[in-house]
Amino acid sequence: MAHISFLPPYTAACDAAQSLRAQGFAVLKPDDFAQWMGVNLEELQALSADWQTLPPDEFLKDGGRYRRRRHSCFVARSDDLSQVPHRAHWQPVEYNALHGGMQRLFAPMEAATVQSQVWAQMLQSLAELSDEVFCPAGQHEQWFVEAHQFRIDTADGIGRPTPEGAHRDGVDLVVVVVVQRQGVKGGETRVFEATGPSGQRFTLTEPWSVLLLDDARMIHETTPIQPLGESGVRDTLVLTYRRGNFQGAEEQVA
Repeated sequence: MAHISFLPPYTAACDAAQSLRAQGFAVLKPDDFAQWMGVNLEELQALSADWQTLPPDEFLKDGGRYRRRRHSCFVARSDDLSQVPHRAHWQPVEYNALHGGMQRLFAPMEAATVQSQVWAQMLQSLAELSDEVFCPAGQHEQWFVEAHQFRIDTADGIGRPTPEGAHRDGVDLVVVVVVQRQGVKGGETRVFEATGPSGQRFTLTEPWSVLLLDDARMIHETTPIQPLGESGVRDTLVLTYRRGNFQGAEEQVA
C-alpha cells in the first residue's frame, strides 16, 4: 500500500506572527526560516552534526529504546541571550500524562553549539517573534526557553516522537524544527484547536522546516515512524518559550 502524506501549509516567515494570531500556528520553509533570522541555511545545517552523538533517553516509561536527547535552558530577549545552570525538565501530568511529575535530568547540549552565533541568532529571533505575538505593541518580555534535541530511531521497528500522545506543553510558543529525516515513513504532524473542531495534518520532510504553535490554543502530536529499510531516524529540535519562569521552577530540587 502506498504511503500517503499531506504537504505542509507553508506560510511566509514575514507573516508568521499574523498566522500565529489568526490560526494558532505557522509552518515555515527552511530557506525562509534562515533568511528571516538573518543567517544562511548552511549555518543552520552545520548544527546537525550534534544529533549523531545524542545519549539515550533514560526516562521513557513505555520501556522503549527509540529516543535519544539532550536538553538545556536559556533566558532570551530580542537583544540578549544567556544560558542558565543545567536543570531538570519538569511538566505537570495535566500536560504530559505519561511523564508528567517527573524530574528528568537529561545530558546538556554541547558547549560549542550553545555558544555559536547562529544558535544565539535563532533563539533571539524567536524571542522577538514571541514579543510580537504575545505582548502588547512595543513591549518586550523575558522568555524562559527550553531546548530539546531529539533523535527518534526505528532500530526496534517503530519509533514514537510523541509517546504522550496529543498534548500541549504548558508554555506560550512551541517551535518544532525537523533537523533530519532519513529512511522512515510516518511521522505525520497533527495540530488541532484546543477548544474547537478545526485541525490539520501534514508531514514535515525538509531539513530545517519549522512548525510554530501558540501552545494555549493548539494541541499537537506526531505519529509513529517506521523504517523504509533496515532502520531510519527522525531528528528534531524543540524549543519552548514561556513567560514568568521555567515550568516547574518551584519543583526543582535545591
